[in-house]
Amino acid sequence: MTGGAGYVGSALVPRLLDEGHDVTVYDSLTASSPDSLAGVIGEVEFARGDVRDYDGVRDALEGADAVIHLAGITGASETFEIREKTFDVNHEGTRTVLRAAEETDVETVVFASSCNVYGSTDTHEVDEEATPDPLNPYAESKLAAEDDCLGSSVRTVVLRLATNYGWSEGIRFNLVVNSFVFRALVGEPLTVYGDGTNWRPFMHVEDTARALTQALGWEEGVYNVGGDNLTINEVASTVERRVAETGVEHLDREAGPSYRADFSKARDAGFETTYSFGEGVDQLAGGLRG
Repeated sequence: MTGGAGYVGSALVPRLLDEGHDVTVYDSLTASSPDSLAGVIGEVEFARGDVRDYDGVRDALEGADAVIHLAGITGASETFEIREKTFDVNHEGTRTVLRAAEETDVETVVFASSCNVYGSTDTHEVDEEATPDPLNPYAESKLAAEDDCLGSSVRTVVLRLATNYGWSEGIRFNLVVNSFVFRALVGEPLTVYGDGTNWRPFMHVEDTARALTQALGWEEGVYNVGGDNLTINEVASTVERRVAETGVEHLDREAGPSYRADFSKARDAGFETTYSFGEGVDQLAGGLRG
C-alpha cells in the first residue's frame, strides 16, 4: 500500500490486517506521521520512500498480489500554487506504481481517485459515464493518473472517492467536515466560503477503507464511491445541530467546484456505506473529545 500512514491509510491498514492480509506500507512521511499507524506497528512491514522512486516502489511491491495506491498530494485549492509538484507526485507517481506493478507481477491495482474530477455538476448527479471537467490541478492530475491506470496491463480498479470525513488516527483538518466539527468543539464559528449552496459528496473514512478493501475483488473499471450528497450549508447545519451552535460565517471567497455523484455502480458491486452523515459527525466529535 502506498501512502498507508495517511488519513485513509490509518483506517485501512487495521481493516486489512483484521481480514488476514499481509500488509506493507510504503510512505515518505512527508505529509503523514508514524503516529497514524499506532497500534499496528510490528504487524505491518514499513518501507520509507517516495512514490516517484521506481526502485523503492518496486522493492516494496515485490511479492505482493495487489497494491492499494493512496499516496499523493491532496487539498485541491492549495494545488494551484504547486501545479508542477502536484502532477509530479499524483500523475508521475502513479505511473511509477503501475510500472513497478507490471514488473513484479502484481495482479490488481486499486487507485484512489476523486469525484473532484467532475468539476461543477450540481444540476444533477453524475455517473461514471459523464465527461469529467477538472477545475484544479489536483483533479487534473487525478484524471491523468486514471487514464494511465486504465491503460495498464495490470488489472486496475479506479475509485472516484467522495470527500472524506470522520475520526481516524491520521485525521486531516483541511477537509470541511473535520474542520467544522473541530471549530464547533472549541467554540469557533463555522466558516463557509461563498453562499454555501455548492454541493459535495461525502463519505466516512471508515467506509472509504471498506470500499478500498472490497474493491480488490471488483471488476476492472471506474467507480464513484460515496454516501451523501450535501450542500455546505447542510453540512454546517448538521454540525451545529449535533455538536454545538457556534454560528456560521459566510466569507466572500471562491467556493470551488460544486458536484453531486451517482453511486449506483458501487452499490451494484455490493458496497453500502455504514455511517449516515449524522452518525459520522457524532463519531468524529467523540473521537476529537477523546
